[in-house]
Amino acid sequence: MPATDQTRGKLSTVPHKPGVYLMKDRFGTVIYVGKARDLRRRVSQYFHPSRRQGWDLKLNALIEAIHDFDVHVVRSDAEALLLEGRLIKEFRPRYNISFRDDKNFLLLKVNLNDPIPRFTFTRLRNDEQARYFGPFVSSGALKRTLNLVRHKFNLRGCRPLTPGEADYKHCLYAHLKVCTAPCIGNVTLEQYRMQVQAACDFLDGQCAEMAGQLEADMRRAAANLEFEKAAQLRDLLDDIRRTTQRTEKFERVPYNLPVAVNPTKDLEELAELLDLPAPPARIEGFDISNISGTFMVSSMVCFRNGRPDRAAYRRFRIKDVAGQDDFACMAETIRRRYTRVLREMKGKGAQPTPGAGGGQPSPQDFQQLVDEVAAAAKRGPVKASEQAENPNRRLPDLILIDGGKGQLNAAVGELAKLGLEQIPVIGLAKEFEEIHRPGQTTPLRLSHDTGALKLLQRVRDESHRLANTYNAQLRLRRISESLLDEFPGIGEARKKALFKRFGSIQRLRQASVEEIATVPGFGGKTAADLKAFLESRSAKDRAAGTESGRAG
Repeated sequence: MPATDQTRGKLSTVPHKPGVYLMKDRFGTVIYVGKARDLRRRVSQYFHPSRRQGWDLKLNALIEAIHDFDVHVVRSDAEALLLEGRLIKEFRPRYNISFRDDKNFLLLKVNLNDPIPRFTFTRLRNDEQARYFGPFVSSGALKRTLNLVRHKFNLRGCRPLTPGEADYKHCLYAHLKVCTAPCIGNVTLEQYRMQVQAACDFLDGQCAEMAGQLEADMRRAAANLEFEKAAQLRDLLDDIRRTTQRTEKFERVPYNLPVAVNPTKDLEELAELLDLPAPPARIEGFDISNISGTFMVSSMVCFRNGRPDRAAYRRFRIKDVAGQDDFACMAETIRRRYTRVLREMKGKGAQPTPGAGGGQPSPQDFQQLVDEVAAAAKRGPVKASEQAENPNRRLPDLILIDGGKGQLNAAVGELAKLGLEQIPVIGLAKEFEEIHRPGQTTPLRLSHDTGALKLLQRVRDESHRLANTYNAQLRLRRISESLLDEFPGIGEARKKALFKRFGSIQRLRQASVEEIATVPGFGGKTAADLKAFLESRSAKDRAAGTESGRAG
């Protein structure tokens, strides 16, 4: 878009510094995130008239959609790259491709509570007792720096949690005198921990002495015409500086969900297109999220007068569906949501009422509620005072299902069982943005410039975001709850057997070696190693015995 008076004024305040910029459309949605060494020069290019004549259709569409922008200044290019990746994962802008997956930048991890600490690579912070360095933009520079650190401070590079004499026989690091071999008593464990602590100080940035020595060696090699050696030292010096450079920790950027330019007009247009008796003051949107039938969840978002009402959002974990069945998941979500609403409307709280269907209202309640729905539709939008009194106390004026006919029919069937068939329900399919309506074979297609369609898209996208976020939280929680993946030699079968026997990591920590040895696939030695591994992960456990296990 050409620069307006507002964007010109904003561009004049953008500094010539590195940072990240966010492009937004007229609804305030972040549609593109980029980084730049010179923010003013980079952002101003989007508003130059010549950019509108380019051959790249995607870039032209982006420029045409830009309505506003924000910038965040950082201290270096590395920080700009880290912040760009974080913001892209958070907002998932339409015009970004890179960084949209769930992969994080590399971290360096060490747990000083281990019997013989070791440095490992990871991408998740799933151990509260461990110490982490990073994230690092260049994984190659990090790996080369860690190799230098291991040689400088004589650290081990073997994988066993607690290496012994059997491991020493095949340890190349020890035979080459790279590692001081605490596993066979060459040094005490306390001396080895001091070596690890010195390496941690180095990674914290206390590397001026080593950097100075490498630079002197580089200049000496260059003066002796040993250019290949000088180039290697130069690259190593650059890796150290990149790895030990301090980066800022970025907090979540506070952005609100965008709203329509004129929500009242969009609601009136939507009511006219869907033949509703009045503009829908309360719209509830539903979506399903799962990965191959695991972590099945659903979401319900609520929009009041065209604007999101976050206090009324709800999340559901699917309980009664086996396997991947989106239709059954949608039916369960609708049934649970509106069964609860009916109980609250009748003043019965959250306690189930007797009857078939897991606590469904009686036929007399059905008819009374149908009358209430019809009366609510005639009244039109609800007053603000009535909304504030109890946000869950009235039924929606419109239900939006994310999906096509299958999801829509599943929702309609459950509403009919509850006697709520008079609530208008529609489905919005993503591929062509088609609106499916009960009893209509031909879907409704609206112009993409229609305010009514944009309103429905905002409801659909918000329910999709909420469901996916909840699914991701459950997956990360499952990862963070299990430290067993770090135990050498354990596979899926053994992990399943442990969780089947003890149920959780907390109870497993409480168990004795003899109890662990009774699990299929575990013997006395493996059980003892696992017990030592779990105890090493918590200093509190060693200090207070089994107190931590009882608290869990």
